[in-house]
Amino acid sequence: MKPKHSILLVEDEEESAEMLANFLEMNDYEVLVAHEGNRALELVEEHAGEINLAILDIMVPNVDGKEICRHIRSHPVLNDIPVIFLTAKDEEQDEIEGLELGADDYIPKPASLNLVKAHVESLRRRQNPQKANWLQYADTYLDTDAKELYVDDEKVELTSTEYTLIELFYKNPKRVYTRQEILEHITEEDRFVFDRTVDVHVKNLRLKMGDSGEVIKTYRGIGYGLNREIVKV
Repeated sequence: MKPKHSILLVEDEEESAEMLANFLEMNDYEVLVAHEGNRALELVEEHAGEINLAILDIMVPNVDGKEICRHIRSHPVLNDIPVIFLTAKDEEQDEIEGLELGADDYIPKPASLNLVKAHVESLRRRQNPQKANWLQYADTYLDTDAKELYVDDEKVELTSTEYTLIELFYKNPKRVYTRQEILEHITEEDRFVFDRTVDVHVKNLRLKMGDSGEVIKTYRGIGYGLNREIVKV
C-alpha cells in the first residue's frame, strides 16, 4: 500500500473545505482540515511528522494564514514543506507578501478542484527529488534509505536482487552496463551464474514497473542502462 501524502487544509468556508478535502481524498491524499487558525496550529503540533504540504486560506479567524505560514516556516520539522496560499484576496501586494513569508504558490479563489490538485502535484514533484535519499526518473522514485521503489506513488515489491539492479541504474543514469558488469554487481564473488540471468531479472523488473519499465533500456550489443530519451540525462 502506498504511503499517503498528508495535506493540512486551512479554510474557514466549511462547504468549500469539505469539497476540496473530499476531492483530494478521492485522489489518495490524506487531509487534515481546520476552519480557524488556532485549530490549524494544534494540527501542526499534533501531526508534525505526517504533514507533507499545507494549503492555507489567508483570511481565517483567530490566527490568519500568514501567521500560520510563519509558524510552519519556523517549525523544526515542517519548515521545508510546500505551502500554498488559497485566498479570495486578489491583490498583487497580498501575493508578494505571501511569497515573502515563504509560501511556494498562490492560488486566487474561486479555483477549480482540478487546478488546486494540479498545483499540489506540481509542488510534490519538485519537493521529493530535493531529498538526498530520493532518486527520481520520469514517474518513478527510488528511496535509497528505505530501499523502496515507487511508480506513480505506488510501492513496487522488489526482490533484493531487483532492488540492487534498479539502484545501480538510478545511481549511474549515464552508464550502460554489460551483462558481466551487472552480474559482478548483483551476485556474490564465489557464485557462478549465467549472464542471461541478468535478462531474467531485467524482464521481471520491467514487468513489475508496468509502463514505467521503459525507463530501463536494452542497448543492443552492449547491455542495459536507463533510457536517456525518458530520463533526460
